[in-house]
Amino acid sequence: MSVWEIILGVAVILVSLFIIVVILLQQGHRAGITGAISGGADTFLSKNKARTFDATLARFTKYIAILFFVLALVANFIALRK
Repeated sequence: MSVWEIILGVAVILVSLFIIVVILLQQGHRAGITGAISGGADTFLSKNKARTFDATLARFTKYIAILFFVLALVANFIALRK
C-alpha cells in the first residue's frame, strides 16, 4: 500500500464517522407531532432556534456527503491505477 492509499483510507473512515454523528444529531421530523399531541408547548424562540440548528446540520450533511463521495471516487481511481 502506498502512502496515498493509507491517507485516503483514513480520510474516508473519518468522514464516514463524522457523517454518522451529524445525522444522529439531527432531530426527527415527527418530534413536533408527538409534542403537540402530548400537550408540550414550545415558545416561538425555541422552535426557531431548533430549525436553525437543524438547517445547519442538514447543510453540513450535504457537504459531508459530497466530500465522502469525492473521496470514495478518488480512492477507487487510485486503486484502479495499480
